[in-house]
Amino acid sequence: MTAPTPLIAGNWKMNGLAASLAEAKAVAEGAKAARARVAICPPSVLIERMSRELAGSAVAVGGQDAHAEESGAYTGDVAAEMLADAGATLVILGHSERRATYGETDSLVAAKVKAALRAGLEPIVCVGETLEQRKAGEALKVVTGQVRGSLPADLAGKAFAVAYEPVWAIGTGLTPTTPEIEEMHRAIRATLVEMFGEAGRAVPILYGGSVKPSNAAEILHADEVGGALVGGASLKAADFLGIVNAV
Repeated sequence: MTAPTPLIAGNWKMNGLAASLAEAKAVAEGAKAARARVAICPPSVLIERMSRELAGSAVAVGGQDAHAEESGAYTGDVAAEMLADAGATLVILGHSERRATYGETDSLVAAKVKAALRAGLEPIVCVGETLEQRKAGEALKVVTGQVRGSLPADLAGKAFAVAYEPVWAIGTGLTPTTPEIEEMHRAIRATLVEMFGEAGRAVPILYGGSVKPSNAAEILHADEVGGALVGGASLKAADFLGIVNAV
């Protein structure tokens, strides 16, 4: 089975106003010959405008979270169907910031994945260990457990990605060593094959956590790394393109 096409996804988190759309347009212009799929996940209030700005380009637009229900009395939340209606084609789910700050569990993330599929969105499901868990030698057990708990059987035959983002590396400037990244990605791959058979070999496994142009090439060419989930470096087109072009 051929290796999955790499995916480079930018997570703008709670950053970006209308003026920031110029950066997205610059990414689309610079990514015309990219060897990877490219996506930007802006705040939900920018999704519709960004989708219009990037229409016809090779850059997809995604959401950063979605509620498990299609509609209801959930003030402030956004349904997967709303993201799709606004022009999104992907959605990040289970990001460590959601797990840590909002107490999201594997079962809730799995329910959100089902919602994304219901709305026709491609989920990017995040997993990762804390520094304490790594120091305790529990990283592999924790992360593979998150994979099993967060990926419902409904994903069989569907397009999705898994993003490994060690919690202690997000926004800190710290990154695991290349052998540590490869060890984790191999463990995730083995778990995906265990869960989904040979189809599990076609799922891109992204690395996330302080990815920047200076370290992108080394990370992206590591064994079983099928792309990157990029935080702060995705806010500026020049930095993001430096990562996209490192594939």
